[in-house]
Parts: sequence; C-alpha cells; structure tokens
Amino acid sequence: MAAVVSLGIPQVAGRTPARPASVTDPGLVDRFGRVATDLRVSLTDRCNLRCTYCMPAEGLPALPRDQVMTRDEIVRLVRVATRDLGVRQVRFTGGEPLLRGDLVEIVRGCAELPDRPEISLTTNAVGLDHRAQALHDAGLDRLNISLDSLDPGTFERLARRPFLDRTLAGIDAAARAFDQVKVNTVLVRDVNDHEAADLLAWCLARGLELRFIEQMPLDADHAWSRGTMITAAETRDLLSARFGLTPDEEPRDGAPAERYRVTAPDGTPLGTVGIIASVTEPFCGDCRRTRLTAEGAVRACLFAHTETDLLGPLRAGASDAEIADLWRAAMWGKKRGHGMDDAGFHQPERTMSAIGG
Repeated sequence: MAAVVSLGIPQVAGRTPARPASVTDPGLVDRFGRVATDLRVSLTDRCNLRCTYCMPAEGLPALPRDQVMTRDEIVRLVRVATRDLGVRQVRFTGGEPLLRGDLVEIVRGCAELPDRPEISLTTNAVGLDHRAQALHDAGLDRLNISLDSLDPGTFERLARRPFLDRTLAGIDAAARAFDQVKVNTVLVRDVNDHEAADLLAWCLARGLELRFIEQMPLDADHAWSRGTMITAAETRDLLSARFGLTPDEEPRDGAPAERYRVTAPDGTPLGTVGIIASVTEPFCGDCRRTRLTAEGAVRACLFAHTETDLLGPLRAGASDAEIADLWRAAMWGKKRGHGMDDAGFHQPERTMSAIGG
C-alpha cells in the first residue's frame, strides 16, 4: 500500500524505491526533501585511544590497507561531491585521522579543488602539536577536538590511555594556528559528569567553543543504555549551576549543535556552548549530512544498517557521473529518522570508529 511523502512520490512500504526520473535536483536529495551538503569522510578506522563509549579495551581489527581509500581516491570522491552533488562542507574523521601519514596531502588536494569546500577535521589531538600549522597551511579551515576530562586519572579511565598531556599540547597548538577550534565532550555518568562546568570554564577562558555530545549507541561493547546516559537536559542543569544559558538567536541552519549564549552570574557575556542531543532531542528532520567510510562506502545515516559501495566501482573504472548516480541513489533511500524511539531499534553492528563521526 503506497503512502505519500513530502516530495509527492509514492513510497511502497518495506521497500526503498529507486530515485525517480522526475526528481531533477542534481544534489543529494532524499524522499523527505532533505538535501545533504555536509560530507563526513572517515580516513581510517584505526585509533590510538580506546574510549569506553567507542571501542573495546583490546581494540578492533583494523581494515587491510588495500581496502582503505587512497589519497587520490579521497580527493576524487570529494571532487564529485563538491562539483556534481552540491556538497559545501567536508569534515575528515576516523578512527583518528592524524594516523594517516598523508593527511596534509589529503587536505591540500581537497583545498585545491575548483569547487573548494569548507574543510574541517575531528581529532583527539594526540600528535597535533607537530602538525597543526602544516594542516592550516595546507588549507584546513577549522578543528574539532575531543576532550572528555581535565583530570589525568579520569582521562585515562575514559580513553584507556594516559595521553591527557598530549591532547592538551595539541589543543594549544591548534589555538595558535587556527582562528576557530571547537572542543567535543561526551559526559559519562559518575565518571566525568561532575566536570561539565569546569570544562566549559576552561574552554571559555581560551576562546574555544565547547560542545557536549550525548552518548550514542555506537559502542563496540553494546553497553549503551538510555537510562544511564547523561541527557541534554541534565547537561543544561549541570552548566546552569554556575553559568547563565540563553538559547542563541542565530538560526541553527542544519547544524547538529543547539547553541547557547553563556553569561557569568552578574550577566557578563562569556561566549557560547553547544549541545548535540542526538538521542533525546533528535534533529533528523533537518539533517544535511552524508558519510563515506574509510573503505569508500556511503552511509546515509550514522545509524544506518546498509551502505553503498563507491570505491569498488571507482576502482573498476566507473566514471564520475556513474559515481554521482550511485551516491544520489544511496541518499534517496535515507530513512526519515534514526529510529531510536522505535520498539524494533537495534544498534548498528559497526562502531563509531568504523563508521566515522
């Protein structure tokens, strides 16, 4: 039995229809009218941390190197995305992208494209102190750096590595090289949630924008529980005990973070903070993201259970136009939402480190 979706195209229950010829938008449009303009590219599934909400203590088997996209393949797919599919922002993720020895060359190759996108990088900053300036000079526009604790013991408990000093050195180098640096924090109940206000104060004092991210069901141990995660509402309460929070009047414009203006108790403006509430306050209706895994597969949603291979066809000689058509078809099949509130929801088999953030 057919149902009408927002674009006026019949959808057959239980089956993803092919993108009809009547849809003439050349971009990455889906059945619900959303258009993806933000591309996340995983450069590797390897990581030098073992964060409890992402990877098991022993790590995960790494992809064979010949299955991972090369520098030239990445630049070609980004070229197709920006020239033919309307992508305007590209963020490189992992795993840990700093583990790519050719990271600077990847950034430079994308920055030199005729339809140059805004280029950003998500990293744990371990080793960034030696590469921040080179990445800036190659064309990287901004950085998102993960930092879950300012306490060495708590940092090691969460990351299972004693690398807080190296992360802080990377943040300092990033702040020297870049005008815009964001810090990402995942709060874990009874581990680092008491540090929420301290982390915000630390970032505000350094001109960094902190963003709290709700813990998502993408951990390798499948230990995530909605009942134990720190929610966006709880995060706001933790921050409001020390700061004033006022919703930012600037349009969200598809961004995952809800931004708040932060003030001191006397009303003095201090900066902004963001909260990404993927679980409790989902923003699927305005999602503008498309993803490539390290082995060149399209994921229409972070929580998708299917992928569309682009690297195989590319290596087999597919043209840019054929690659673009495959990508469009993959995004046409994107679901309305991640479905975490559905009775039948089950966690994707792939972890965040394998998908790319």
